[in-house]
Order: sequence, then C-alpha cells, then structure tokens
Amino acid sequence: MIANDLLRKTRLADQSILARGRDVIAAESHALAELGAALDENFAIATRLLAATIGRVVVTGMGKSGHIARKIAATLSATGTPAIFLHPAEASHGDLGMIQRGDTLLVLSNSGMTAELHVVMQHSRNLGIRTIGVASRIDSPMMIDADVALALPAIREACSANIAPTTSTVMMLALGDALAMALMDLRGISRESIKQLHPGGSIGLRLKTVAEMMHIGSRIPLVESRAPMRDVIMTMTSMGFGVAGVTDWSGRLVGVITDGDLRRHIGDLLDRNAADVMTPHPKTVPSDMLAEDALLIMNDAKITTVFVMNADDRDRPAGIVHIHDFVRHGLS
Repeated sequence: MIANDLLRKTRLADQSILARGRDVIAAESHALAELGAALDENFAIATRLLAATIGRVVVTGMGKSGHIARKIAATLSATGTPAIFLHPAEASHGDLGMIQRGDTLLVLSNSGMTAELHVVMQHSRNLGIRTIGVASRIDSPMMIDADVALALPAIREACSANIAPTTSTVMMLALGDALAMALMDLRGISRESIKQLHPGGSIGLRLKTVAEMMHIGSRIPLVESRAPMRDVIMTMTSMGFGVAGVTDWSGRLVGVITDGDLRRHIGDLLDRNAADVMTPHPKTVPSDMLAEDALLIMNDAKITTVFVMNADDRDRPAGIVHIHDFVRHGLS
C-alpha cells in the first residue's frame, strides 16, 4: 500500500515536471514568434552594416549575454564573416586593444544598462567604430548610444521569479543566427566557401564531394562495347569493384556489367561481347555531387558501386566509388 502511494506521488511529480518543461518551451517559442514579428528595417540596416565591415565584427556581452555573444561570434566566423568575442570585464584591463578601426561592434545586454559595456562602447566611439545594440529596453543608455538598435520584445523570462535569463537569451541567440544567415545570403557565401572554413569535423564530411573520394584513371574498370566477355571478366576481377563500365567508340558510358548480368547469361557468356550482356542506362552520379547525397542514391538503388560522371560532360566517366569508400571516409 505504501509502495503504491509512493508510486502514485512519483507519477504526479513527473507529470508536474513534464508540464513545467513544456511551459518553458512554449514560453520561449512564443518569445521567438514575437521577435520575428518585431523585426523591422533596423534589422536590414544592421545586416548591411555588418556586410560593409572592413575589419572584424566584435561581439560583446556580460554574463549569460556574454555566452550568447561567444556563440554569435563563432557562427559569424563559421559562415564567412570574421568575428571575435570581447569580454567586457577584461576590456578595461588591456583587451580594448582587440578593437581596431574598421571593426563593427555588436553589443548584447537584456537590460541595456550593463556597466561594463560602457567602456567598450566609449572606446569604440573614439575609434569611429559603428555599434549595433541588442537589448529589450529601447530607452536604455546602451540602445540610445548605439548606431543601430535591435530591440528585443519585452517578454517575461521563463523563470518563475522572472530573473534567470531564459527567454531573453533564446531571443538573442535566434537574432544572432538571423543576422548571420541574412549576412551569409547578402554576401553570396557559397557552399564551397563554407567547405573551405570547415575542412574537418562532421560539417566538413557532409560537404565532401564524390570527386574527393572516387577512384580515377587506370583504376576505373572500363571496357569497350565490342570487348569479348573473357576480357570483361578479367577487368571485373582484377579491379576489385565487381563491375565493369561499358563505353562506346567515343568514350561515353552506355552500360554497366555486374555479377547479376554474368549470371543471367551464364549459358553462353563467353560467346558474347560486352554490349550483349550489359545493362544499359546505368545509375550514375556527377562528380560535384555531395558524397552524402550520392550515398543516399546508392542505398535507394541498392547498389554498392556507382560510376562518377564528369561534371562538364555527364556522358563520360570521371571515376568510380564503392560503398567501402564512403565508410572509409566516415560516411555510412
């Protein structure tokens, strides 16, 4: 009886915890919706100001706003806009030297009254640096002094006491992402540009193309359409891919021969040539296709090998990739 009562109370407590978690997420979702609706022409002005920055974007904030500022600086740098984080407390002890003419200052403070930010803004003003302020109080000293003011909706924190930064920091983070993405589009930052900034890690892996992992040159198992099947089998076994691509007289890929094709013609296989046995119109991928997209195509088609076609001439094979190549590079 006591155990059942304890279990009932535990379940009630769990339901209360779940309800509280959902309330917080709902409150923050509402705050983001309000933020989106509140964006005005100042957002476009701020984005263009960042795009015109000759130096770097210096992002600063104190406390929880500082943590968000670090993330915004990292996102800007990762998407093609040089940015650094400046700790406002350290700024007064020599780190003001991190700010240079040609930079743009992005300042975060929910209240707009953070004392440590005053020194940073004053120094930036002395250098002729433009400032973008982000706060929930448009009449605060920080927002009044900023060249461009991005006001956050004045919404209660998700904290019951309305103290712990929750909805305010979520809005700051989302606004930072919005600026970074709008700036990325404005500058025309391409996938290739992002790839150059992410040579490693999961992002670098996702941006890898099949051209970077394909086998090329003499490693491509190709035979002419008139080749006798004895030669075709030698090519298939010696190359180690278990397939052979069939080309016409001009070098265009016109078919593929797999183990399945060999079995279907086993009765008179050696009396035939490649054109007789091949499967026409094989599945191929262009050399500039992302490796993860090529892997999806291979999985959908249930094939272990695919020919990679020249990006400038989709009829001519540039290489070949095997499913093991994707695994070797960390894609599976």
